[in-house]
Amino acid sequence: MIQTIRKAWGIPELRKKIIFTALILLIFRIGNAIPVPYVDTTLLASYLNQLSTTVLGLYNVMSGGAFADATIFALGVQPYINSSIIIQLLTVAIPALERMARDGGEEGKKKIQSITRYATVGIAILQGWGYYMLMKNYNILTTTNVWTALVIIVSFIAGSSFVMWMGEQITEFGIGNGISIILFAGILSRLPSTVSYVSSYLKSGTITWWMVVLMVVGILALIVLITHVNEAERRIPVQYAKRQVGRKLYGGQSSTLPMKVNMSGVLPIIFAQSIAMIPSTIAAFCKTPAEGTFWYGFLQAIDTKSVVYMIFYFIMIIGFSYFYATIQFNPIEISNNLKKNGGFIPGFRPGKPTSDFISKVLNKITMFGAMYLGVVAIFPLIVGKIINVPALAIGGTSVIIVVGVALETVRALESQMLMRQYKGFLE
Repeated sequence: MIQTIRKAWGIPELRKKIIFTALILLIFRIGNAIPVPYVDTTLLASYLNQLSTTVLGLYNVMSGGAFADATIFALGVQPYINSSIIIQLLTVAIPALERMARDGGEEGKKKIQSITRYATVGIAILQGWGYYMLMKNYNILTTTNVWTALVIIVSFIAGSSFVMWMGEQITEFGIGNGISIILFAGILSRLPSTVSYVSSYLKSGTITWWMVVLMVVGILALIVLITHVNEAERRIPVQYAKRQVGRKLYGGQSSTLPMKVNMSGVLPIIFAQSIAMIPSTIAAFCKTPAEGTFWYGFLQAIDTKSVVYMIFYFIMIIGFSYFYATIQFNPIEISNNLKKNGGFIPGFRPGKPTSDFISKVLNKITMFGAMYLGVVAIFPLIVGKIINVPALAIGGTSVIIVVGVALETVRALESQMLMRQYKGFLE
C-alpha cells in the first residue's frame, strides 16, 4: 500500500488528486471539532459514554466521535448511507425505479442519485430532530426555546448535507469512493482515544498486559483474514460460441464469471448490529428494573456481553448476508445475459440449468462469506467478554470498514496508474 501511494505521488495528475482528497479530509476533521451552540458537550460526552454498546455508540464510532461532541458534522455520513440502502432496496421492490436503474443509462443513474440526495436530507431532518429531543429531555442543553431548536437542527442538517457533498467531490475529483473514505477517516481518528481508553483500563488494573497483547494479536489476525477474504472470488469458466456476423467471425474465446466471496461487504454486520442493539438502546432510556425480576433477567440476556445476544447477532448476520447477496446477484438475469451473448458454462445447458448452477454456487460462497462476517463480528465480543471491556462490541465493524476501504482505495490508485500507462503507450 505504501509503495503504491509512493508511486502515485510521483505522477502529477494523481498527486493533485491525493492532495485534493487530503484537503477535503482536513475540512471534515475541522468540522468535527466545531460544536453546535447551546450544548453542554462535557455532559453529553459523559452521557453517551454510558451508551457505548447501543445504537448511539455505533453512530458515534461511524462519525469519528463527532456525535458525542455534538459538532456540526455529528450526523456524519449516516444519513447518506441509510438513504443509499433504502433506495437500493426500493429499486428492487418498485418496478419504476428498477427500470430507471437498469434501462435509464447515465440519465437514470443521475435521477437515482438525485433521489438519494433528497432522501439523505429527509433522514438528516429526522435524525437531527431526534438528537435535539434527546439532549433536551436529558437537560444537556444550556437553553431551550424555538431559536435554540432551529439553530441546532439546521446545523446538523447542513453539516450532514455538506459531508455528503464532500464525499461526492472526492469521488469525482479525488481518489476512491468519497463516502467510504470519509467514513474511513472518521473511524481511524478514533484510534488515539481508543488507545487512551485501553490504557486507562490497564492503569486501573481492570485488564493486564497479556490481555492487551491478546487484543493486538486478535486485531492483526482480523486484518489478515479480512484482506484475504476481501480479495477472494469464485471464477466460473464461461465459453463463448463462434458466430458469424457478415464477413466477420465473433466469439470462440474463454472467459470467467467472477463471484466475490464477500459480495455483501460490511452491510450485513451494520444491519444486524443496528437491529440487535435496539432492545438495549430502548432499555438504556428506561428505568433500571429491580434485581431478580423478569425484566432484569431479560436485560441481562440481551446485553452485548451475553451469549444469547452473540448467537442472535450471528444468526442475523447470516440472514442479512443471504438477503443482500440475492439482491445484488440475480442468477436468472446472469443466465439470460450469457445466453444472449452466446456464452455458456461448460457442462450446463443455457437457461434454467445454468441459472440453477449459478444459484448453487452463490449459496455456497454466500454461506462462507456469511460465516466469515459472523466470525469478524463475534470475535471482538468474545475478547471483550474475556477481558471485560464492553467498548469492543463494535470493534469488528470498524476493522472491516477500515481494511476494506484501504484495499479499495489502493485498487483505485493502481487502476488509475495502469490507465495512465496505457494512455502513454497509445500516445
